Amino acid sequence: MTITITAFERSPDGGKGLARDTRVRWALEEAGLPYSVRLVSFAGMKEAAHLAVHPFGQIPTYEEGDLALFETGAIVFHIADRHAGLLPEDPDARARAITWMFAALNTVETPILDLQTAKFAEGDKPWAQERLPLVVDRIRARLRQLADRLGDAEWLDGAFSAGDLLMVSVLLRLRMSGILDEFPTLASYVARGEARPAYQRAFAAQLAINAPASS
Repeated sequence: MTITITAFERSPDGGKGLARDTRVRWALEEAGLPYSVRLVSFAGMKEAAHLAVHPFGQIPTYEEGDLALFETGAIVFHIADRHAGLLPEDPDARARAITWMFAALNTVETPILDLQTAKFAEGDKPWAQERLPLVVDRIRARLRQLADRLGDAEWLDGAFSAGDLLMVSVLLRLRMSGILDEFPTLASYVARGEARPAYQRAFAAQLAINAPASS
């Protein structure tokens, strides 16, 4: 059965890999699975056909036969659970990798998303400049803990896993802020993730959609 995912018709980041469909593309590439992409406009995400798959009107979604999924973490876990390459075979190592998936999306990404909200959605509020340093401090505290745990290791727990895939994807959101550069071990960790051939293919595919048409 053909796997179909949805992606922005025109990504807000211009194809820099920050849209969440990149995470799903990366997982599919790591697993060696072919897939097709259905592009959705911002208006189309609020239409009934898309809402039937994603009740909150977002991307990405994942469809395979009668199965329809939404939420990036759930989609990546489904891919990792069904196909080799993203979760260890050893039950304990597998459980630890899944734990890191949850940690990436719940513990680390939450303050990072709060930074985006503080800068863009709330940047014009009279209290925004007072709140922003508090948000940044929370991010630094999380990154310090993560860097301490990673240490000199290549990946979070032995071999590369879906936990690393999601953690690298989350940390990439900090690159433009400069905060990631304050933690060299994490910056190197992210660079290792980006260097993986599967990530390179996923990034190129997303960028191709958003590349300006040649004259």
